[in-house]
Amino acid sequence: MAFGRTSLGSSAAGGGRATGAGGQRPLSDINVTPLVDVMLVLLVIFIITAPLMASSIKLDLPQTDAGQPNDTPKFVSVSVDASGKTFFNDQAVTDEELAARLQKAAADSKDTEVQLRADQTVPYGKLVALMGIANKAGLNRIGFVTEAPAQGQPPPAPR
Repeated sequence: MAFGRTSLGSSAAGGGRATGAGGQRPLSDINVTPLVDVMLVLLVIFIITAPLMASSIKLDLPQTDAGQPNDTPKFVSVSVDASGKTFFNDQAVTDEELAARLQKAAADSKDTEVQLRADQTVPYGKLVALMGIANKAGLNRIGFVTEAPAQGQPPPAPR
């Protein structure tokens, strides 16, 4: 049985049908390049739209005034300068005064954060002592405040 390509209405040399030894055989493999292209485009579309589909659920959420998203968190600032002086909200205090003020801040709100600012030459032991005073007062949220290096400058090496 001979397979061949048919040419309807062709009057070229060799006759109307190309069969036998001189005819062209049809291609038996499938060109998968367009299939791969389409599948990759679909994959990219699904990757991009999948996160959007998860957040597009329409809900009628209950309303409450318990926690407003625009409430600013409360914080107090504790600073230590290079000479070792301690400041509470930019006012010089002793360790006893600091403990009393931190206890008052904790009584106002347990969610109060202590923002600890210290000169880089302050000994580590002094910082640990201040953190202990804050913990004894009932304030467990302590954040260390730093400065970003100026643009174009690498960060300073640790000492």
